[in-house]
Amino acid sequence: MQIVIFEDEAVHRFRPLVHFKPVYCLYTGCRTVLQKFRFHLGPDIPVSCHLRRYLEPVYRDHFPVFQHNGDPEKDILLVNGRLLCDAGAADVILHNQPAPGQCILQRGDLVFARVDAARVAAPGGALPDYIDTDLLAAESEIIESESFRLLRNIWDLVAFHAEELESEAETLKLGMISGRVSPRAGLENPGNIFVGEGAVIKSGAVLDAEAGFVYVSSGAVVEPQAVLAGNVFIGESANVKTGANLHSNVVIGSVSKTGGEIEDSIVEPYANKQHDGFLGHSYLSSWCNLGAGTNTSDLRNNYGKVRLNIEGIEVQTGERFLGLLMGEHTKCSINSMFNTGTIAGTSTNIFGSGFPPKNIPSFAWGGGRAGFQRYDIEKALETARIVMSRRNIRMSAAYEKMFRHVAAFEQGREGSV
Repeated sequence: MQIVIFEDEAVHRFRPLVHFKPVYCLYTGCRTVLQKFRFHLGPDIPVSCHLRRYLEPVYRDHFPVFQHNGDPEKDILLVNGRLLCDAGAADVILHNQPAPGQCILQRGDLVFARVDAARVAAPGGALPDYIDTDLLAAESEIIESESFRLLRNIWDLVAFHAEELESEAETLKLGMISGRVSPRAGLENPGNIFVGEGAVIKSGAVLDAEAGFVYVSSGAVVEPQAVLAGNVFIGESANVKTGANLHSNVVIGSVSKTGGEIEDSIVEPYANKQHDGFLGHSYLSSWCNLGAGTNTSDLRNNYGKVRLNIEGIEVQTGERFLGLLMGEHTKCSINSMFNTGTIAGTSTNIFGSGFPPKNIPSFAWGGGRAGFQRYDIEKALETARIVMSRRNIRMSAAYEKMFRHVAAFEQGREGSV
């Protein structure tokens, strides 16, 4: 039986963060959703991935893409790509799968479905961009459940982050110091600290694991006077700048540069927030750059619950702390300010005085009183190529095609810039 991690129409709730990636490549805690599956299922269990067609050329070399193989009776187990896999979910997948023709629903979301591949695959064997879970549920025997943790909304990535990071701490190899640590660095509670091979902890840096772990991956550098405290995960070859203050549930992706104050936030790989300024309860996607002195608000002045503006509709999140959610390749100028609960689109250049709107369009240029105008796609691509080349990544033809596809879609939507 083939295990297939799929996307459904609910992926649209996670725009712009999923413009350039499947929903199961988003982070909450120190792992992506897909990495959670791989960890809990083990290395010997093959898993296939369902991809939107425009994403497949970029990702097919990174993980196995579902192949129908022409067998109309091939039995597959569909697993929702928004499911945060844990030991309980892994037990269902490995030992207690639904029977053929059954599906498991949780509050209207299809979590698992056991079907013949022909029910979901086109005659040529490919899956549609989104699995029609309503149709599958209507044609299946339904089992209701409340046992699983599922991403339902874009803010869940931040809302679930602290608890996910806490549970993942139990799976990390803490208490190992393999890298180079200056004798003038401070390590509090080293049994809760990991410093990987080739990592460097410089003079005056403090790794404080008295109230949570500190994990510094291989090749990462923590510069002088930086403070890491309370469940902080630094990815491979990342750089924590001098004087940085990273505390309380912070994940920094590989090859990212970070500085200033960061709290309860996720920074994906290849992002840049290396200057002073505050980033709190936020999600920063790959290839983003925050200008020096950028600050995010993550708490309203009246301490009320945070609302998001999603496609012109005000949505109550139920969260008291929520900052900035920024799509890939977006930049902001020095001294930028972001209101509580701001969504910034993909490949947007933000500048100007004052707060930008709480929903910033994708592939746009501007801000402040002048508002936004359409970002010329050739200029956006030129900037993206330069940014990627600075990290020794060459933009492939497949990546450029994906970039253009998303830009055309976003700039063509009704009401866009």
